[in-house]
Parts: sequence; C-alpha cells; structure tokens
Amino acid sequence: MLGKYTYLQAALFVFGAIFCLIYPLALIWPSGWAWHEGAPYTSQYYMMIVGVYFTLGVFLIRAARDPAANHSLIQFTIWSSVVHAGIMAVQAAADPMHGGHLLGDVPALLLVAAVLGLLMRGSAAKAATA
Repeated sequence: MLGKYTYLQAALFVFGAIFCLIYPLALIWPSGWAWHEGAPYTSQYYMMIVGVYFTLGVFLIRAARDPAANHSLIQFTIWSSVVHAGIMAVQAAADPMHGGHLLGDVPALLLVAAVLGLLMRGSAAKAATA
C-alpha cells in the first residue's frame, strides 16, 4: 500500500532535481531554457536565476521527506511557478526570438504548479479522512 504522501514526495524530489539542473538544460536546449545569446554563464541575470532555482530545488528535495511540514514552501513553489510562467509567456509571445520558451520553460513551470497543486489537494483530502 502506498503512503498518503508517496506521489507528492516523488514529485517534490523529481521537480527539485530538475530545478537543480536548470543550467545543464540551458546548455542542451538554449531556446527553451535561456533568455540570452551565448553560454549560460555569460549572463549575470541567468546565473542569478540558476542560483535561485538550484536553491529551491535543494529545498524541494528536502521537503520530500515531510511534505506536511513544508506546506508553505510547496505553496510558494506552486504560485511562484504560475506567476513566473505567466510573465514568461507574455514576454515570449511578444518576441518571436523567444518563442521556444512557449514549448520549454513556460509549460514546464505550469506542469510543476499543476502536479504539486493536485497532489497537495489529494494529500489534504487523504489527511482529512484519516
């Protein structure tokens, strides 16, 4: 039998690991993950984003151990992902050079928000009936 948090824990771990890998993703698919020309390290802005997402990724991996104790971090991840994706979608739609983001990081962030939101709702319902 699966524990009430098993899927949420797995999602937190997987998304945390992916957030830690934003830099290599930009090397593999720059048009979908980087917002500048050249190598990722040449942009101070991009390296700042890499640092923020790497840190968030580490904390999501840690949150996978006890999702209930990390509710605020998970909610922050959900809502900041929605806001970030929305801003990027508007910017990508306005600039044809950044159209790859509509197939890369924009849907990726919306996926993170949707999956974590559904799993949080499901785990809250399970906790209420337990």
